[in-house]
Amino acid sequence: MIYYVDIDETICRYETERAYPNAIPIQENIEKINSLFDTGHTVVYWTARGTTTGIDWRQLTEKQLKIWGAKHHELHLGKPHYDLLICDKAINSNTFFTKEDK
Repeated sequence: MIYYVDIDETICRYETERAYPNAIPIQENIEKINSLFDTGHTVVYWTARGTTTGIDWRQLTEKQLKIWGAKHHELHLGKPHYDLLICDKAINSNTFFTKEDK
């Protein structure tokens, strides 16, 4: 399977305002995504960082993923900024990271 995984509020969080350099990794979520990678799935991190501002956050984001140990095949920037995604294949990150593995 191919998994597209958001970054902010999915594998990292913020103590105050969202300032990308201050992102704090959510290690248990990263480990769960890494297990998908380790079992042969394709993991693509996809972020809206810079979508509305035009700032290129690639270098910082790549560095963070490396430091956090977030295994992945690709990093895509340019995810659209939206308030609600309606899609037949989408799952909320809270549901994904709290569901019991069977």
